[in-house]
Parts: sequence; structure tokens; C-alpha cells
Amino acid sequence: MKYYLIAGEASGDLHASHLMRSIKKQDPRAEFRFYGGDLMQAEGGTLVQHYRDLAYMGFIPVLLHLRTILRGMKQCKQDIVTWKPDALILIDYPGFNLSIAKYIHTHTKIPVHYYISPKIWAWKERRIKNIKRDIDHLYSILPFEKEFFEGKHGYPIQYVGNPTLDEVSAYLANHPKNISAFCADNQLTEQPIIALLAGSRQQEIKDNLTRMIEAAKPYTEQYQLVIAGAPGIEPSFYQQFTQELPVRIVYGQTFRILQHSTAALVTSGTATLETALFNVPQVVCYYMRMGWFVSMVRPYFLKIPYISLVNLIASQEVVPELVANGMNVDNVRKHLANILPGASARDKMLQGYKTMAGRLGEPGAPDHAAKLIVESLCSTGD
Repeated sequence: MKYYLIAGEASGDLHASHLMRSIKKQDPRAEFRFYGGDLMQAEGGTLVQHYRDLAYMGFIPVLLHLRTILRGMKQCKQDIVTWKPDALILIDYPGFNLSIAKYIHTHTKIPVHYYISPKIWAWKERRIKNIKRDIDHLYSILPFEKEFFEGKHGYPIQYVGNPTLDEVSAYLANHPKNISAFCADNQLTEQPIIALLAGSRQQEIKDNLTRMIEAAKPYTEQYQLVIAGAPGIEPSFYQQFTQELPVRIVYGQTFRILQHSTAALVTSGTATLETALFNVPQVVCYYMRMGWFVSMVRPYFLKIPYISLVNLIASQEVVPELVANGMNVDNVRKHLANILPGASARDKMLQGYKTMAGRLGEPGAPDHAAKLIVESLCSTGD
């Protein structure tokens, strides 16, 4: 059968590539055509357009490249209709993908599958109307989404497991812990490590990393600080914030850093879940300019009690979240002290991680999703 996939960013490329691999297990004759990236291309099929040509974030970049985005969207719609796949599979990236889904639903009978459902429980809940109208099958990677979509909105959704759990489990199975080798490979000492995961964009890193380093400064005699370098960010950019402190930058080894860390300061996102799955106590840090104002208006725009995936999945505050004006040096330092070995909050947090992991279930998200997709096509064909 023929499968058309759309992934609009690096994480989507990763998850889509794993899904493609799983689909091939279910359907050895599978043909793929896609908007995506290098990882998807490695699985075979035809790359129509690379996600980097359309991946613009923020109001100004989107506005400046609006013609390019709209042209890419139009070409994508036409390409799908011309190729006539048996299934269209959308991976996250809702701004682009929901527009594609609307067009395909209106003009064709191609079934639309959505893997990694849009996070409308956090913002833009109005998109539920589009989902109900245009999406035939929705697959969730977060267990609490089932109650949101089915309980609140009466829309069926399949929880298939979480791909981050698959990725961390696979890494741990194939990479035994060896801190001596890790330190030797990266010119580190064998002091315990405090990991600094400050985000992937320059402004995000600038806002968070300076405060993280200042908060951790009193511990630099006992611990070494290791920054997980983001792709595309030059070492010189980080070095302007490290000053004379013994802070190391390690690229392309985030999982290896977490595997050997004692504690971590983490900017909110998937990294908070990865850190928890590696059983590393953490403080979630997300600085925002005009933090007092953001804190004041947050309840009116953000419809969820937490921002970290760890707390959302566990339905309780497992990790401290320092957001907006709450993300300051004193607060970060206080909470970091509480999660170091021997401190009061460390064991409680590790117990909370077990609760979270229990709710995630077992690995196998792409396999479960692929099985459901192929079975739905086979049953339709019958």
C-alpha cells in the first residue's frame, strides 16, 4: 500500500522514521512519499520536500516567509491528490497539517491518520472542530489525552504509548553505563555531573542558561556542569555565558549526558520527560521576559495546571516548575539543593518518576500505531 507522511520538524522526522520502519514490518510492500527529513529518507521512499525549507517558528519569521509556506502547502496538497496514497499520515506540526487534512478530507476519500495528536488541551482547543471534521484516526502518545478527547469532546482516540519511552529504553539496552569512558571521551573529570539542558533556540538558551549557571555556581567544587549542546548552536555562543567557570559543552550526546548525571536543570519540553526516564532528578526552568505579566495572564490562556510532561502525565507535581518570574537564580538554587544526593526532595521525586512511568505503559508506540493504521486499511479494503 501507499503511505504519504508529513513531518514538519526534526522531532517529527525522528518519530515518522520509526513509524515507517514499523509499517514495513506490517506491510512489506509499503511505498512511502513524504515531506520530512533525513531520517525518513533513510527508511526509503521519496522525499518531496525537506522540513527545513518550511520550518519557521515565531510570528515574525512566519510572516516574513509566508509566501514560501503557502506555496509549499499548495504543492503538498496537489502532490497528495496526484499520488493517490492509501493513507495520509500526519505527524504533529498542527498549523500545517490541519490545513492539509481539511483539503484532503474535502477533495478526496483518502483516510487521514494523525500520529502524535495536536496538543489542543494546552492551547487552541477550538481546533477540536477541525479534528472531528477532518481526521479519521487519531493516535495519542500521552495517556491523559484519552480523557480529554473522549471524555470531554466525545472524539475517539487511541493511546499507543510514548515514543520517547521507546527511544530511552532502546538506548539503555544498547549502552551500558560507563562514566569513566564518557568522561574520557569528552575531556571531563570524574566528578558527579549536573546537566544543563537549556533549550534549542538562541534566545531560549540565552534567557535560561545564564540563570542556570549562576544558580549552580556554588556547587562547581563538588560537581561539574555539562551543557547539552543544541544542533546548529556554535560553541562560541555558549562560551559567552560560561565566563571563567569550568563548564563543558557536549554535542550530540544528550542521552549519554543524562545517563551519567546526578541532577539536571532542564528547560521545559520533551527533555523533561527524557530526564525523568533516565531517573535523573531535575528542576524545570523556563524564563520569560516580562515574567510578572506572563504569570498574571497565564491562567487565561494556558488551560493546564503544569507545563512539564512529567507532571502532566503523573497528574501531580513531581518536579518543580520555575516559570516566568518564578525562574530566578535564588529559586533555581534552592530547588537544585533539594534534589542533590542526601537532600529531602530527591527520593520523593524518584518515586514520582515511577508513578509517571507506570502511566506511560510499555515501549512500542510506533509498532502499535503502525498495526492500527495497516489494520484499518485492510479492513476498509475488505
